[in-house]
Amino acid sequence: MLDKSHWAHLIPHRGAMCLLDAVVGHDDERVHARTASHRRADNPLRSDGRLRALHLCEYGAQAMAVHGALLAQAAGRRALPGMLVSLRAVELEVERIDDLPGDLDVHAERLLAGDASWQYAFRVEHGGVVLAQGRAAVMLARDGKDDA
Repeated sequence: MLDKSHWAHLIPHRGAMCLLDAVVGHDDERVHARTASHRRADNPLRSDGRLRALHLCEYGAQAMAVHGALLAQAAGRRALPGMLVSLRAVELEVERIDDLPGDLDVHAERLLAGDASWQYAFRVEHGGVVLAQGRAAVMLARDGKDDA
């Protein structure tokens, strides 16, 4: 298990906006992260004291960012910054998540990895029950220096 100190500096999300707490495991195709940030009062995605299930897409996107960063680091490079450009086939099984007592397990699986974009499937679970799933695409910024 890798806590935040191993990878938080590799992604653009800072402070409370870094929603994941630990990487449970990862390989070349997938990552499994865990978090309790949905219960934190300072979660920046909260509105009206609640955290809606739609925000689980951001948890999936951050797992994608961590995965890409860890792969780049293992290859001796730095991941390029990216922008979430598409969500597809998103299924939400609950309305809100701030009232869930246990940790969230966030899974992301790389479907495609090109020079200019990544596509992933993501799934967020609570106690083994799927709360959200879908696919996401990220466009990478090309700066001519680093490759993801």
